Amino acid sequence: MDRPLLYLDVDGPLNPFAAKPHRRPEGYETHRLLPASWVARCTEMKPHRKVKELRVWLNPAHGPKLLALADRFELVWATTWEHDANEWIGPRIGLPELPVVEWQTSKRFGPDLTFFKTAELVEHAAGRPFVWVDDEMTVRDRRYVEREHPGRALLHWVDPAKGLLDADFEALAAWAVRPADTEGSAA
Repeated sequence: MDRPLLYLDVDGPLNPFAAKPHRRPEGYETHRLLPASWVARCTEMKPHRKVKELRVWLNPAHGPKLLALADRFELVWATTWEHDANEWIGPRIGLPELPVVEWQTSKRFGPDLTFFKTAELVEHAAGRPFVWVDDEMTVRDRRYVEREHPGRALLHWVDPAKGLLDADFEALAAWAVRPADTEGSAA
C-alpha cells in the first residue's frame, strides 16, 4: 500500500516570511536567494529594474524532522517554488530531491473560491491519502477536499509568522498512524 503523500509548501511553513522583518525567528538562518524563475518573473513585470534577492529564513532542523516522517509519508513539494525548491530550499535544510507538484494555473483562486492549489492537489493525489502543510488554506478548502477527495486527508495550517513547530511535526506523525475512521480534514 502506498504511503500517504505529504504536500509541503515553502513560504509560511519552512520560511516564516510573516515574522517581524527585523527579527529572525530562533533556530532559523538567513539566506539570500536568486532563483532564475524569480529573476524571470520580476524581469517580466518590471523589465528595467534590478532584481533583488529573496530573503528566506530556513531552519536546518526541519530537514531531519521531515526525513523522520519519510517512513510514514511520501514527501512532495507543493509550493510555487516548484522545482526551484529542490535546488534552493531542500539542500539548505538537508532534504534530498523530492517530487514536485507542477501547478497548471496562474490564477489565485480555484473552484468555490478555494486556494488555487486545492483542486490541483486533490487531482494530484488521485484518491491517495494526503496531508497538506500550508499557510493559505481556509474552511472553503477543507470543505472542497471533504467533498471531492475520496481518501483520508488532513489540511494542516501553519502560522506564516512562526513556521513549522515541534507540535506540527507531532500532529503529522500522529495523523499517519491514526485509523482512517477517526479523522476529518481539519487541523
